[in-house]
Amino acid sequence: MRSILLLSALLLGACASTKDNVQTHEAGSSAIVRKLTSYAQSLIGTPYKYGGHMPDTGFDCSGFVDYVFRHTANIALPHDAQQISRHGLPIKSSQLHEGDLVFYDTNNHAFSHVGIYLGNDRFIHAPSSGGRVRTENMRDAYWKTHYSGARRITLRG
Repeated sequence: MRSILLLSALLLGACASTKDNVQTHEAGSSAIVRKLTSYAQSLIGTPYKYGGHMPDTGFDCSGFVDYVFRHTANIALPHDAQQISRHGLPIKSSQLHEGDLVFYDTNNHAFSHVGIYLGNDRFIHAPSSGGRVRTENMRDAYWKTHYSGARRITLRG
C-alpha cells in the first residue's frame, strides 16, 4: 500500500510539467499574474499581422501570447496556438483564473486560436486580419460555440 501511495505521488508530480519543463502555477492573484494581464491590456489596439510577434509591427494570436509571456514572465512559448496548447496543464472553464490561456476553434480545427484570460468571462487576443488586439466576452455566442479548452502555465515572480 505504501509503495502505491509513493507511486501515485510521483505520477502526480510528473503531471505538473510538460516535455519542455513548463509547469503549472497555483491560481491566485500573484503580482506576476497582474503584471501579465496588465501588460497584455496595455497592448490593446495593436494591429493584427499574420506571423507578427512585436508590438511595433503587429501580432497574430500566438505571437501576442508569446510576447506577453516573454516580456512579463520570461517564459517562451511556441509561435503556434496548437503547439502552445500542449504546454502547462489543461483546466476546465469553471477553473479559469486570470492569466490562463484560452483556446478556440477558428480554422475548423481545435486549438487554432489562443488568448489570455482576464477574469469575469473576458479574454484578450489578437483576433484576425484587419483586427486589433482587443478583449472579448467568452459568453458571446461565437466564442462560446468555438471554445476548445484552457491551459495553465507557471508564472514565477
